[in-house]
Formats: sequence, structure tokens, C-alpha cells
Amino acid sequence: MEFLFIPFVVMSAPVLIVLILLRYRYLQTQARYRTLMQLADKGVELPPQLLVEPAVAYSERRRALVLISIGLGLMATLLALPVQLDSGRSIGSLWGLGLLPLMSGLGYLASWWLNRRDGRHD
Repeated sequence: MEFLFIPFVVMSAPVLIVLILLRYRYLQTQARYRTLMQLADKGVELPPQLLVEPAVAYSERRRALVLISIGLGLMATLLALPVQLDSGRSIGSLWGLGLLPLMSGLGYLASWWLNRRDGRHD
């Protein structure tokens, strides 16, 4: 039974984190709407910028740095682990799996660099 419990806990942790974040954003939105409704009920003129949903800033540079870090971390982790596979090879031979996020991050970084306008840095 223990052999099922540990993988379940490990696999459910990211799902739980996502659910907590979604609930937090939902409660934030509900509080915002309640405040707007209270202001409207009092007859206060609402400025148009309060009625627009806040936009998340899109940043290719931030996404690139995160992916590069994930790729390097994955490669370092796989190289550092002393675990042996069933075939007798070291798990360090799988270090190439970190190349996918690393190269994706480098692609985002190149896209950010090529799309800069007027010397502005996102």
C-alpha cells in the first residue's frame, strides 16, 4: 500500500497548488466585484479603468529565463543523482532531457531580443 501512497502524494501536490492558486484568483475577483457593486449602489460614478479586468503582463524574457533555469536544473539534477537504471546505466545519462526546456528558453530569449522596439526592455 505504501508503494501507491508516496507517488499519489507527489503527483497530487502540483494539482493542489494549482487549485489553491485558482481559488485565490477567484476570491480576488469576487471581492473586486463586490466592491464595485457596493460603490455602484451608493451612487458613486465608477471610472472606466475600474471596470476593465487587470491584464497580466506578457514577458518573453521572464518566460525564457524560467525555462533556461528549469533546463539547467533538470540537467544538473539528473547528473547528480546516483540512481542506476534496470539496464545498469546511470540515470545521469538522461541529462539530455533538460535540453528541451533549455532550448525552448533560448528560443524565447531570441524572440524577445529580436522583437524589442525602441530600445524598450520588457
